[in-house]
Amino acid sequence: MIAALFDLDGVVVDTEPQYTVFWNEIGKEHFPQEQNFSGLIKGQTLTHILTKYFPDAKLQEELRKRLSAFEQSMCYPYVAGVTDYVKSLHERHIATAIVTSSDRAKMAFLYAAHPEIEQLFGLVVTAESVKNSKPAPDCYLHAAAMLQVPVSGCVVFEDSLNGLASGRAAGAKVVGLATTLPADTIRPLCDYCIADFSQAELLPADL
Repeated sequence: MIAALFDLDGVVVDTEPQYTVFWNEIGKEHFPQEQNFSGLIKGQTLTHILTKYFPDAKLQEELRKRLSAFEQSMCYPYVAGVTDYVKSLHERHIATAIVTSSDRAKMAFLYAAHPEIEQLFGLVVTAESVKNSKPAPDCYLHAAAMLQVPVSGCVVFEDSLNGLASGRAAGAKVVGLATTLPADTIRPLCDYCIADFSQAELLPADL
């Protein structure tokens, strides 16, 4: 492993339960027939979600404001073991990056909660950085290019089906975290699967 590329929500910060509540509420309002709207859109950028599911411009603006207010008041607890694991990568001189479908405005809220994030991760790729949302491989290809490393030398850490598919399509090794979906659900899209980073010792030493 030359570089470790981390999704954000559900991988670095344990925020997915909060987003599930928010987006399922939106789903009930606009798509009452869809039982799990949050699962349908997970891993995609807000722009992609709004363009695909909410084409009305006024509604898009309303939803952007609602989501921004929600993210400003959210809690951002770390996924178990992630900070120690990232520090261990630094000791091995492995580059680290966050590759997220979140936008820069959301990242500002995260930095306020965890200012040390900017020291833990040398690169942050946000929704504004690429044209195509996960499951397209663009974000991970972009991160590898920015770090000036071959994507084949990167390991992607993801928790969503869209994110896992994105990492695999990019040509990276993929570690799935069963923080959001059951291990049996994500395992087919992973090279390795762990519950969270408290199980990092289960990963190969030469990953």
